[in-house]
Amino acid sequence: MNLNHLIPMSPNILFIAGLALSCAMLSGLFFVFSNFAMKSLSRLPTELGITTMQSINNTIINPGFIGLYLGTGTGILTALMVAMRHWQHPASPWAAAGALLCLTGTYLVTAGINVPLNKQLEKVNPSGQHASKEWQKYLNRWQPWNHVRTASTLLAGASFAICALKMG
Repeated sequence: MNLNHLIPMSPNILFIAGLALSCAMLSGLFFVFSNFAMKSLSRLPTELGITTMQSINNTIINPGFIGLYLGTGTGILTALMVAMRHWQHPASPWAAAGALLCLTGTYLVTAGINVPLNKQLEKVNPSGQHASKEWQKYLNRWQPWNHVRTASTLLAGASFAICALKMG
């Protein structure tokens, strides 16, 4: 396979390819929780499960995650605006699809559902009288929406990958 025609790639293609990779990274993070992390936490004694999830929710707010999360968000908004201005380009629908998938299925779900649930869990006393009920309520609501985030970022990443190919 001769890849000489791809090098040097335009900054636009690299930007979109970067969005595909950052969406894939976010999807991988969400996949870990959808696939086994939450299941593992749910099998722990209530107090330990809540305490561990509270710690995860506090620890994830770090420069690496925030940089990835906000950088991806900024990138997809940029891609969406450019796609709308250049709609006639064959790559634009793919960029718009990736951006809309990620905005709705990841960012809106995170801000509207997962983060509020995390904030509610933060207020729960892990050894309190209602801890078990609150933990089950949290798990039953948080997990399905995390599946949505996992799928939406994966599909967004695939859309951006196709977009990058169409740009070339």
